Amino acid sequence: MQDPNAAQAAADLRAIREQWGDLLAAIEQRPAAVWPPLDSRALGAEPEPADDGPSIGRLPLVLREHPAPANLDALDAAMAIEEALFEACDAIAERVQRPVRRHLVGRRTADATHVRWAEDQADRDDSARWTLPTHRDAGPADASSPGSRAHGLHWAAMWLEGRALDEAHGDLFTSTPARVVESLAEVARRARRILERALGRDGRPTALDRPCPYCRGPLTAHTRSGNPAAATVVCSTGSACTAPVLLDRGRRVWQGAELVTLYVAMEAAQQRAEDSTA
Repeated sequence: MQDPNAAQAAADLRAIREQWGDLLAAIEQRPAAVWPPLDSRALGAEPEPADDGPSIGRLPLVLREHPAPANLDALDAAMAIEEALFEACDAIAERVQRPVRRHLVGRRTADATHVRWAEDQADRDDSARWTLPTHRDAGPADASSPGSRAHGLHWAAMWLEGRALDEAHGDLFTSTPARVVESLAEVARRARRILERALGRDGRPTALDRPCPYCRGPLTAHTRSGNPAAATVVCSTGSACTAPVLLDRGRRVWQGAELVTLYVAMEAAQQRAEDSTA
């Protein structure tokens, strides 16, 4: 029987991976109560790439200078999540990952021995291995290596999921103790909560700053924690609203593909308002 903590940790880590791109995109967007607030997938579109190109999805935020962010809350959330998952990887690797194999290399002669211990390069470079960051103080030539952190958040989350579920890879890993899995589940749960709060997906309603394009009534967006595809927008006017969507408990409600129609109508209404004041 699967450990429920392991299953929950795996689910939370997958949710973090799936929403990570949205969080990075949110860093470049000013926070505003508009629809869709931070989830372009609700409209069936891909998020626009950030100014610094495709590397944003691969390199950890803590290892590169980020261009001036428009949303500091999203940036803080991303950095906190990264550091939490990276630290979990480091700690778990030290606990369950076998050290790199070493073997003797060199030769012996009649008058001297020229042998030394060397790391097995193939074992050291095993793609499943989590490599810890290193720091070396060499005076003016300070040097450090980010280790596996250089592969980014996605890889860290996948690696942690494998350790939570005790996925085998030869003798590289021992079984993850139940107490370690429980601790990892809490880290993943907390990280997911931070991410979804930053994206406005933690189930709280959001009053939009633009009115209904059909009746000018107030609009409220509702999300379901962990399921951004289940988002809805509700018009407060009631049955008098002429929006071309069904009534739900006396109010017009947009969901799924209907959000595209709403968004287009909102944009058109705003453009008409701007043209009238020009």
